[in-house]
Amino acid sequence: MKIYTKSGDKGETSLFGGERVKKNHLSIKAYGTIDELNSWIGLIKDKMGDKETDLLISVQEQLFTIGSYLATGNNKKMMIHLPPMNSDCTIKLEKSIDKIQNLLPEMKNFILPGGSILSSYCHIARCVCRRAERLTIETAEIQEVSPIIIEFLNRLSDYLFVLSRKVLFDAKIPEQPWIPNNK
Repeated sequence: MKIYTKSGDKGETSLFGGERVKKNHLSIKAYGTIDELNSWIGLIKDKMGDKETDLLISVQEQLFTIGSYLATGNNKKMMIHLPPMNSDCTIKLEKSIDKIQNLLPEMKNFILPGGSILSSYCHIARCVCRRAERLTIETAEIQEVSPIIIEFLNRLSDYLFVLSRKVLFDAKIPEQPWIPNNK
């Protein structure tokens, strides 16, 4: 299979099923952001070592599935060829969030992103996840989008936030609270 096809050289691409759309089409922006998020999750997974590996791989697989659904447009015939969507991965995220939060000190302030490179990567991925969520919600205005996808992205951003805190906690790096300067 060739990597380049030249079919996108004029600013168009194909959704699953063959429909041609501009590369700035909303569904392309949504699944492109999902792809960007998946790359950040891969970087986090690589930097985490053995910690959270199984869950992060599961997240990456779910993101590929989500991207596939977003790339189908309104072509219901193509959806039957995709892996089924269910809430299992969202439930795994919720269990992991609960487990991590039981280890962490209570939050009393907003926390400034940073503290370590890995924690910062988690925060960047969280922001990309929120953008993917916003674009997916917007895409739902022009094509059918399963609510499971939106729930998963919402929970994933929560997970990435608590993961950023856990990274600092495990490394014994203090969190930097945001304390408004009320001058």
